[in-house]
Amino acid sequence: MLKDFFGKKKKYATLPAEQGKHDVPEGLMKKCSNCQKIYYRKEMTKQDNVCPNCDYHHPLTAWERIDSLFDEGSFEEWDKQLTTTNPLDFPGYEEKIAKDREKTGLNEGVVTGKGTIDGHPVAFGVMDSSFRMGSMGSVMGEKIARAVENAREQSLPFIIFTASGGARMQEGVLSLMQMAKTSVAIKRFSEAGGLMISVMTHPTTGGVSASFASIGDYNFAEPQALIGFAGRRIIEQTIREKLPEDFQTAEFLLKHGQLDKVIHRHELKNILTKLLAVHQKGGGVS
Repeated sequence: MLKDFFGKKKKYATLPAEQGKHDVPEGLMKKCSNCQKIYYRKEMTKQDNVCPNCDYHHPLTAWERIDSLFDEGSFEEWDKQLTTTNPLDFPGYEEKIAKDREKTGLNEGVVTGKGTIDGHPVAFGVMDSSFRMGSMGSVMGEKIARAVENAREQSLPFIIFTASGGARMQEGVLSLMQMAKTSVAIKRFSEAGGLMISVMTHPTTGGVSASFASIGDYNFAEPQALIGFAGRRIIEQTIREKLPEDFQTAEFLLKHGQLDKVIHRHELKNILTKLLAVHQKGGGVS
């Protein structure tokens, strides 16, 4: 028994040869997908998943984003109970949704709610690309629309962090309808004097980029985020031209007037706090 136990191979992650062949327990280290450097996972977590070497912004989960921004214990989640059905009886769809729920601990690819950021009350939405690639279905659209309506009724500014691969094909036209529904809710919110801040993260594509992600009073993005509607290959085949290498990056959009600012993750909370302070008036928004 003891021989069998000690003879079993354990799972290890191995550092590159230039760093020495050291075996470390799997899960302890994390490799940057951009520069390939390896770090202790705790070190990357302390850096909000920004690579200390190349500054690459790795994705954050919805709750990691909330924890990085909100005052401790202040966040109150809205509409957690809303879950996706299978309106078109798409084969295997319910099983895929169930797997994502188990993997992420989320019922849907967006978390909405309210809380305080450095004492400033805000309504909030954050998309999580680890749930169905952040694709927008009917429940996601409903949760975002409800969050915007709650923000209007409670006179709160609304901040949304987007991350999406586009519309959810398993829900067909019901998914595409969410573009109009969310945009109408934001229009009513804006007409009531509400402040909306959109922060686009990697990637923000398809119907999300063509609707609520791009119609904030302030439109920001994280460095090198992919932002666009159709893919590069489709556009090049359509226009029969080669696109610039930085096409559809946050920096490209900023240069062409489609973003207000590209903001490093470490600076984001400070900038959001300053904007909330400028616009806040009597606990509401100007």
